[in-house]
Amino acid sequence: MTSILKDEVNQLHANICNGLADPIRILLLYKLSEAPSSVNDLANSVNLSQPTVSRHLKILRERGLVIPKRNGQYVYYHLADIRIIEALDLMRAVMSDTLSERAKIASSEK
Repeated sequence: MTSILKDEVNQLHANICNGLADPIRILLLYKLSEAPSSVNDLANSVNLSQPTVSRHLKILRERGLVIPKRNGQYVYYHLADIRIIEALDLMRAVMSDTLSERAKIASSEK
C-alpha cells in the first residue's frame, strides 16, 4: 500500500466518513438533495429539534459536505457536492444486495 493511498484514506475517513457516521446527518443530506433548506425547515422535515439539527449541520459544514448561504435573516444550507448523494445511493445498493445474498444463503441452509 502506498503512502499516498494511506494519506488519502485517512483524509477520507476524517472528512467524509466521520461526517456520515450518524444516520441523522445522512437524512439531512438527503433532504438537502431535494432543495436548499433552513435549519427550521430541516428540523420540521425530519422531526427533530432545531438545536439537534444545528449540531449536525455544524459537523457537516466542518467536513465540507454542506455550504451555508445567507438570504436575509435566514441561512439556507446546500449540498457542497451532489456526488455525495450518488455515493450514498451506491452504498445503499451494496447494502441491499448484501442483505439479499445473506437471505438467500440463510434460506438455503434450512
